[in-house]
Amino acid sequence: MKLMEIWVKAPQLRGADLLIAGECVTKVAPKALEQLSKNKVVLTACPEAEGSYPAGKLASILRASKPRSVAVLTVEGSPHCYTLHASLNEAIFITGLYEVKVQHFVVHEGQVYEVSSKAVRVSRYLHLVEKLCKRFPEIEEELTQYSLEHRFQKEAERR
Repeated sequence: MKLMEIWVKAPQLRGADLLIAGECVTKVAPKALEQLSKNKVVLTACPEAEGSYPAGKLASILRASKPRSVAVLTVEGSPHCYTLHASLNEAIFITGLYEVKVQHFVVHEGQVYEVSSKAVRVSRYLHLVEKLCKRFPEIEEELTQYSLEHRFQKEAERR
């Protein structure tokens, strides 16, 4: 089911454990999706294709259907998928429903990593990310392993 197409009071959402998955996860990491979707209602979304920032929709689902938990699973490094994580944090803030269990997961090269809501919040404040980069310069080398954008930039700087 698609997040942006489901009715916020759909019976299957009421009191459920929800998994919001980036649409691309279904193709890029189907095993990760299968692993995390056990006993959950899965809703997929692609903010890039749908042109949406789904915080309002998630807030409405939280308020109307009172799910027991909400998890997000996306492909690591995808800027549009990232907005699903930020949207969930914002929906919790909007509704004040801090008692809902929230989890954030990213999949990278078939491996699933859990990240905290705090990490999602920090990533929205680039001046704080900059402080972390300066304090831990080795992170740039790690970034080079994952980011084509960063690798190409470094190559261009060397020319």
